[in-house]
Amino acid sequence: MSKQKKLAPSILSADFVNLERDITMIQNAGADLLHIDVMDGHFVPNLTLGPPIVKAIKGIATVPCDVHLMISNPAEFVDAYCDAGADYLTVHVEAATHLHRVIQHIKSKGVKAGVSLNPHTPLSSIEEVLGDLDLILIMSVNPGFGGQSFIPNTLDRLRRLNKMLEERGLSDQVEIEIDGGAKYDNMAEILEAGTDIIVSGSGVFKADDPVQMVKDMKALLAKYS
Repeated sequence: MSKQKKLAPSILSADFVNLERDITMIQNAGADLLHIDVMDGHFVPNLTLGPPIVKAIKGIATVPCDVHLMISNPAEFVDAYCDAGADYLTVHVEAATHLHRVIQHIKSKGVKAGVSLNPHTPLSSIEEVLGDLDLILIMSVNPGFGGQSFIPNTLDRLRRLNKMLEERGLSDQVEIEIDGGAKYDNMAEILEAGTDIIVSGSGVFKADDPVQMVKDMKALLAKYS
């Protein structure tokens, strides 16, 4: 039996003036996670969401908070974001000088540890820490901004990553997440390539009816669970 497939709407595309309204809306519609993109203006060319905002979101969250650190020196901020309420905390392999140490630090806080790879980063860069991970996040766009188009080569990367996990007996331990350009129209091929969690920002929040979109996406996910 395959793992339950999950939907993680990215609040980067929500209406920040009405953030509580939008979060409540997608949670009530059936979202499985809240994907929270943290950007520092250095690792990526954008600036978003410090720990106080994550703490505020946690206060109204009824589903786990999936916090994605797109920042330089992530080791310095693990405590702040874990303490703010992250349920998953993901760092970039490109930004973590001592990746194993950072992963262990996250896990010591009782938080699920994830590692993310940019589109150009080889899968081999995480081979030595696969057994320590709870989540692998594959970027299907170049990180920094919402609304970008899905990079087609990501599908092959997903298939190869699944093979790596299967060969090591880790398929049941590690969830695979995809982030960037995922919408209802391309979800089926992404799921067929082997992903467990789909992040969708503009695909959810910019839909004509975000509530119905979440329900439609969840129905499609159920077919692959």
